[in-house]
Amino acid sequence: GKEAVIANAIIAMLTIGGQQLFSFFTFNCPCHVGQNLIYGLAFLGVPALILLVLGYALNNQTWRLVTGKRSPLQERTKPNGFLQCKLVCFVLCSVTGRALVAPVTWLAVTLINGSYYVCAVSEYVSVGYYEASPNVTDSEHRRILAAFPCSQLVPPELTRARDEVILLLRYQSQVAGWLLIAVVVITVFLSYCLASCFSPLSFLHFRYWSSYVSNEQELFDEATEQHSRLYAMQHVRKFFGFVPGSENVKEIRIPSLREWQAISGLAFLKRVDDEHYDYSLLHDWALKEPVNEKYLKIDEDP
Repeated sequence: GKEAVIANAIIAMLTIGGQQLFSFFTFNCPCHVGQNLIYGLAFLGVPALILLVLGYALNNQTWRLVTGKRSPLQERTKPNGFLQCKLVCFVLCSVTGRALVAPVTWLAVTLINGSYYVCAVSEYVSVGYYEASPNVTDSEHRRILAAFPCSQLVPPELTRARDEVILLLRYQSQVAGWLLIAVVVITVFLSYCLASCFSPLSFLHFRYWSSYVSNEQELFDEATEQHSRLYAMQHVRKFFGFVPGSENVKEIRIPSLREWQAISGLAFLKRVDDEHYDYSLLHDWALKEPVNEKYLKIDEDP
């Protein structure tokens, strides 16, 4: 939908801006044999890998797919295996497509920029691209070529050769970047075409379904916020004797030391029965403990 397109565009723009800042402040080719390739590939690949992992981690569908799969209740329900596998594959493809936006943008922009690629492969350029002395060994050739990304390390007589090598490598890098963009665009277009062809819904019905799912999620989130707040309010009121935000509070409850200890500490979920959990220590206390009668009257006059 439009929201997904806008979100992907924002992610791409942020990635482009981050790449430019990252290159300006951090990238400095070592210009040394054996180190250029590692350094260049690290700047190409590691940020892309991090962005890919973040893309998966920040997508709610990822956690919906994996959360609770080892629950005893989940294990007792055995849905249709083929349909379940088909659904998992569909969700994985959707999540992966969204997660790939940032790393592919990073790789494409980095390749079009060319600096990382030039640094990584300069020492592997054919010797024929500069006038090499026949008395220079192969290792010396590689040392000279590895220094080409750093203009201050190149002898004046090799300046022209260095410029030609840099132009060649930038050409290769930029062509690779545009090819990557072309492949991704074509793949995305064909994927949408195939998905539309195999969709059981008509065009307008699909738009309605997309709108319904979006509205349902929005309303569900609002109801979750309100329901959980009202539910928690009952437990807080039992502990303190009044509802937060109430006006004209007549009395407050004074919790005992044992009660303070009961709700303090670390807890995540406590299983009550096959269907229910206590969500916190306060929740557990409120459902089990009787309320004592120690209240303090509030004098409303200042």
